[in-house]
Amino acid sequence: MQDLATSPEMSEIHKKLVTMLQLQGEMNRWVHADWSNQGFAWYRAIWIEASEMLEHYGWKWWKHQQPDLAQVKLEVIDIVHFMLSMELSSGKPVAEIAEKIVADFATPRVTDDIKTSIELLALETLQDKSPHFDIIAGLMAQLEMDFDELYERYVGKNVLNIFRQDHGYKSGEYQKLWDGREDNEYLEELLGVLDVNSASYRDDIYASLSNRYCAVL
Repeated sequence: MQDLATSPEMSEIHKKLVTMLQLQGEMNRWVHADWSNQGFAWYRAIWIEASEMLEHYGWKWWKHQQPDLAQVKLEVIDIVHFMLSMELSSGKPVAEIAEKIVADFATPRVTDDIKTSIELLALETLQDKSPHFDIIAGLMAQLEMDFDELYERYVGKNVLNIFRQDHGYKSGEYQKLWDGREDNEYLEELLGVLDVNSASYRDDIYASLSNRYCAVL
């Protein structure tokens, strides 16, 4: 029987993870040129985002709550940003880091319900201050969110962040509202039509954002 971690599917995931790690490193350098030596508390960002995820899913028994799955998935994306940053802080080669994460995705941890999975993520992150992609993989399974969706949304959000920086986000020149609509809305439209499996996916997103930005402003 073929080892799942070395299957063609996982090989494709490895390639996409390399792209994600490269993008994350680029984004982090926008924040601080020497970001990896600043001792940023990535683990703290993760458990805070996990608590926000639980709020979006809903846990209060004394009031009616409808899970906001779109927001829950967005929190997964934000947490993955911080987990990738934590892994990159090790200084190991990107391909080696991607291989480690692939192994975690091949062995997802799933609890009885999503609320418990979110709490498990927060608990273990606080205990060892380490990334837990196996728990993220379990959460994705509970959300019926495959890796392609994770990749699509991660790269889209990351490229948008870089686009903002390139167009004056720090100086205040960048306009987040494009013809009365937030840039996130335009991004969602683009992700719906661009080919997530294209080798030029990230460049396609950036070029499309640039075309839209110039057209509406």
